[in-house]
Amino acid sequence: MRRFPMRPLAVLATVGTLVLTGCGTETGAPGGRASGEQVAVDGVPVDGASAGRASGDRAGRIIRAQKVMQLTRTHPETGMTLLEGPVLDESGRLYVVDVTAPEGKPKVMRVDVRNKTFRAVSTEGRAAYTSAQFSPYDGRLYLTDFAHGEIVSMAADGSNRRTFFSGEIGGASMNPDDLAFDREGHLYISDSRGLSEGTAQGRVVRISRDGEDVDVLAQDLAAPNGISFDEKYQGLWFSELTENRISYLRLDARGKVTSRHTAIRVDGGIAQTDSIAVDADGNLYQGLHGRPAMAVYSRNGEHLATVEIPARATGLESATNVAITPGGTKAYMTVSGPGGGFLYTFDALAKGTRQSNGG
Repeated sequence: MRRFPMRPLAVLATVGTLVLTGCGTETGAPGGRASGEQVAVDGVPVDGASAGRASGDRAGRIIRAQKVMQLTRTHPETGMTLLEGPVLDESGRLYVVDVTAPEGKPKVMRVDVRNKTFRAVSTEGRAAYTSAQFSPYDGRLYLTDFAHGEIVSMAADGSNRRTFFSGEIGGASMNPDDLAFDREGHLYISDSRGLSEGTAQGRVVRISRDGEDVDVLAQDLAAPNGISFDEKYQGLWFSELTENRISYLRLDARGKVTSRHTAIRVDGGIAQTDSIAVDADGNLYQGLHGRPAMAVYSRNGEHLATVEIPARATGLESATNVAITPGGTKAYMTVSGPGGGFLYTFDALAKGTRQSNGG
């Protein structure tokens, strides 16, 4: 499909909008050792798994994340940094994207969390990658380019880059933010069209795994951002950033919508709803843009916990996304702000699956 022409000034403006409204072999930057913070329930230190099962006031439960390492600093070229899309490959290697990285700087990174190092996987082009996910169909790494309305894929080492999808859908180009795959490898994308204008023009889009068939599953949405299947692949959760709400699309076996409703209203204050991950128990991990924290809800809308970074951490404003180790509870959260881009870790309330690993 045809590509859109590159417009550097427009792209920079789009990236600026992303940071204001939410949407880097090198060694890690200084400040890389884990802080030693523990999970706490009502001020009592416990392990993360116990916190997930503890009784009491669920809305007041706090899980303290620990710093793993710093990955990026503010880029002089763009005046910002914004980490997104943590995803683990089958070998347990973690991949992260930097939305605002300029050309020549790491846009996609592979992180060695044990040795606290990382290396660039991709530095080319002027793309603004906002999410990353491995396809269950072809095993390639798929990335959403918000600025150019494209979905691209590449091998795990960054080679063999391809444009998977580019063009208009229903007479309008996309601003693809996050993505999720179903079991067969078809893509489901949150299209944040209308974000910069502040209008409800967003969509949820399905693209077949061969890129030939495209369907709009929902439209007239308020800057949809996070998107993830539920634990049984019966429906899609998606967040609307400028309305601070999470909605649910029930799907049939062919990926067609059978119903849609507002499921959770997030009391975010100045923060807005960013990316979503879902664990094996169906719990939702809702990233927050404007606050370095994540809100955790049950599939029934109960506020189970809030994941927070230590209070002494400064210059951090957003916790955009999380990857929970498939089959385990180790979670990696991307946190960013004027102080740089960081990776934090915590113990999730339940085990990770594909739906809690990237997107």
